[in-house]
Amino acid sequence: MLELSTPVQFVKGVGPRIAELLATKAISTVGDLLHYLPFRYEDRLNPRGIAELRPGEMATVIAEVRNSGLFRTRKMPIFQLTVGQGRARLRCLWFHATYLQDKFRPGQLIALYGKVEEDQRSRELQIIQPQFEVLGDAADGEGNSADKKAAESLEIGRIVPIYEATGKLSARWFRRIIRTALDNLTPDLPDPIPAMVRSHIGLISPRAALWNVHWPEPGESFEALQASRTPAHIRMIFDELFFVELGLELKRRQQKAQTGIAFQLDERARAAIKWILPFHPTAAQKRVLKEIAGDMEKPYPMRRLLQGDVGSGKTIVGFEAAIIAIENGCQVALMAPTEILAQQHYFSARRILENAGYRIVLLTGSLESDRKREIRRHIAQGNAQLVIGTHALLEEKVEFAKLGLVIVDEQHRFGVMQRLKLMKKSGETEEGGQAATSPAEPDVLVMTATPIPRTLALTLYGDLDVSVLDELPPGRTSIVTRRVSDDQSPKVWDFVRKQVAAGHQAYVVYPVISESEESEVKAAIKMYRELSGVVFPDLKVGLLHGRLDSALKDQVMRMFQNGELQILVATTVIEVGVDVPNATMMVIEHAERFGLAQLHQLRGRIGRGAAKSYCVLMTGGKVTEEAEKRLKALVDNNDGFKIAELDLELRGPGEFFGTRQAGLPDFRVANIIRDAKLLEAARNEAAAVLSGPNSEISSEEISRALVQMRTRWQHTYGLAEVG
Repeated sequence: MLELSTPVQFVKGVGPRIAELLATKAISTVGDLLHYLPFRYEDRLNPRGIAELRPGEMATVIAEVRNSGLFRTRKMPIFQLTVGQGRARLRCLWFHATYLQDKFRPGQLIALYGKVEEDQRSRELQIIQPQFEVLGDAADGEGNSADKKAAESLEIGRIVPIYEATGKLSARWFRRIIRTALDNLTPDLPDPIPAMVRSHIGLISPRAALWNVHWPEPGESFEALQASRTPAHIRMIFDELFFVELGLELKRRQQKAQTGIAFQLDERARAAIKWILPFHPTAAQKRVLKEIAGDMEKPYPMRRLLQGDVGSGKTIVGFEAAIIAIENGCQVALMAPTEILAQQHYFSARRILENAGYRIVLLTGSLESDRKREIRRHIAQGNAQLVIGTHALLEEKVEFAKLGLVIVDEQHRFGVMQRLKLMKKSGETEEGGQAATSPAEPDVLVMTATPIPRTLALTLYGDLDVSVLDELPPGRTSIVTRRVSDDQSPKVWDFVRKQVAAGHQAYVVYPVISESEESEVKAAIKMYRELSGVVFPDLKVGLLHGRLDSALKDQVMRMFQNGELQILVATTVIEVGVDVPNATMMVIEHAERFGLAQLHQLRGRIGRGAAKSYCVLMTGGKVTEEAEKRLKALVDNNDGFKIAELDLELRGPGEFFGTRQAGLPDFRVANIIRDAKLLEAARNEAAAVLSGPNSEISSEEISRALVQMRTRWQHTYGLAEVG
């Protein structure tokens, strides 16, 4: 008998050579094979008579082979088969199918499935490229009828699973091999889900789920199959989600068992926070700061995600959290993904915090060696209270005297392990300079201006508590967004000129820096020359892109912020962090080439002041259907969370952003968009399983579930750390 852990090469019909091919699809065990689910199903329950067929319908036909042959055209060889039922005939055609020449003979019964069409010349019915199965003769030598063979068929008279083919392994091959594996699977499959959870959710057994997801029972709803909502699908989806959520719940509990810093939010800290606020905070900012401060007062480390739309005021909340840590004698590290964003935070921090006496430093990779060395010395001695930087903060030479709070901006641009590496730089020592045996873990605040749908946040940041800034500061105006083709560019440039004449500034954004011979995309450098020399010769136009050295980038950005430049031609280097309240206009060239979230981030650079702002999405050439959906979503929506949901639906969780880097499991069965309710249920059940001695679930069931979870978490999902 086969176990789920049995190497797939031992399934009859596989062997070592095919096992190597299956390994490219991450199929190495029987369990992997049985989790290779059909991506759709075909309803072949009721074979049709040829006389009943109508053009345009999908149909199953069982008929007798009349004749067949290969004929060649100038373009390709075509194999033609004619089948019949009494006087009724049906023609079948396969292109490039020389391999079928010896497959059929007159008198055979054959089952066919495909789309019925009408030949334009002869008006005869035909099926092009049908799937087929030879059932034998009307009565073979053993006296078995073709009807009996049809009843035993894996292709006809049932709902048939359709698998994604790989290389030479067809959907039919997968049907046969998976059926073989199921026929030989041990009947004693362990059930890793605790009995209380199975009862509460109403889950069928693992063995029944595996059988029914591949070979649905007669009477199963075809609609439920296509929507992955049969009891078999729900069982397999819940399995995956439950073990991920169980692991995340374990991580949350382990974090709360770690030693943290219980910060004191006393009157001095409160007064310092009030003193630095440049404006009256929104209700959302007050609520979020209260959540963060409450976490920081606890004796275990804070692990919190702060998400909010562009311009919602995350940075000021981050600075308020920093003050709490600094006023308690600790250092704060703020890590940003790019130098320009790190510099933006540095200038903002100096403007807001330096007058209050806080010592702030900036550490980036482009600094000269002597300057880096001096900054590292200040950090190690504890003279620098707020340390802002890029990946340079992760270097081994960077040591903190007493790191109390880590703020990570735009978290999805960092790997999980990078976040952990920075957290381990707490550097707290005992008297006499000896390293503490178990230094307190710093608090961690993760910030992102990329709104993350709740379903994704539950999985991607499941070990973090979530705070949401869902309110814009007063004075912020909604942005008018329009989509035009590039043949209307003269009108667009006229509108830009009017905005500049009114005292405002504008961005013009391009997707690439320099043109290649293969690409028709307008390059920022080329268009900068055209805009500054031809279109706007009388205006001050600047150029900003990633290949400029750091000092020049800084100079250009500062000139734009100070109003010395009226138009800034840029690449996506301005996507995050740049704050110019006077900029009211953005033109995005070749907008169809940008992702939806990226377009929303770019648009967020304008509308940061009180004046009405405009974003023009200019497209060139043919626009794909997917790009049309992205552009329409941006024109119709200003809400970043709605846009994020749409983006997740359009791209799927695997592409929403670097999920391999960000830590999202590569689910085999579950889909966190489609299965959002099951994800919530799995989270609740996981918390109940680990709720302690008062739980109605036995310790034996918990132990068994955790063993199973560890195996799946580490080997199936490839995630780090599980208890």
